[in-house]
Amino acid sequence: MAASSKPKIQIVAKLAAESAESLAGHLAGADAGFLSLSNLARGAETLQKLSKSQPDIIWGGWLDSGSGAEIKQLTTAGCDFIVFSANKTPVTLMKDDKGTGKILELEASITEGLLRTANELPIDAVIIAGEEKEIQALTWQQLMLFRRFADLLTKPLMVPVPAEVTAAELEALWEAGVTAVVMEIEAKQPEDRLMKLRQEIDKTEFPSRRSKRAEALVPRVSQPPGRRAAEEDDDDDDERKGVKKDEKENRLAAGNSCGGCGDCGDGGDCRHPGASN
Repeated sequence: MAASSKPKIQIVAKLAAESAESLAGHLAGADAGFLSLSNLARGAETLQKLSKSQPDIIWGGWLDSGSGAEIKQLTTAGCDFIVFSANKTPVTLMKDDKGTGKILELEASITEGLLRTANELPIDAVIIAGEEKEIQALTWQQLMLFRRFADLLTKPLMVPVPAEVTAAELEALWEAGVTAVVMEIEAKQPEDRLMKLRQEIDKTEFPSRRSKRAEALVPRVSQPPGRRAAEEDDDDDDERKGVKKDEKENRLAAGNSCGGCGDCGDGGDCRHPGASN
């Protein structure tokens, strides 16, 4: 069965730099790889080796900290993009680096207003911070969280998932607006785990992305039904009073005044039905 040419969700493998070389056999089926870097100098050396041994995979570094000189060392070693935390990274880091991709890590608890500002930053994608090891299965709450991010962002969205994620769950994530998933790779996992998942993805007919609403997501303020009904009754009363006033003025102008009904003024006989003279 031929694989569909339609866009599908991407798989990103995340590895600790210290064990990355020994886990190279687990990477078949991945679209990209993240090296979690605690020591940038050692990580740059590992990255250079992996980019040569795995040329079909796009490689990036996941930073805890670093300097401009160390970042340059990574890009020279073959690093295509850098993942960095919005909470910990100085704004001057990578400011003048135009050639390296930038992926901003954001906390899931970020406010809606701050999340929107990420659209105006010079970054290429957003990843939600999370402990994928603690996630056993995709829940409705997680799906709602990911959909909220995707609705408010114009940048590609990446999310952490457990190694046991299924093709059905990836399909749900794709439909919610997720572009790529990040899976942490460990030695205890089957070596062909990513390849089997890739084969399942290729056989799955992913749905077309739902279109994002163009209008601003501003809540509409509506009046309570009771208040709305009361205001409508007030309008009806005002209209009836206006009609009655016009009739009275017309009668007075015609000289039909009396003292019987109170509307015709003093003097004369009341010609209105039900009046007592």
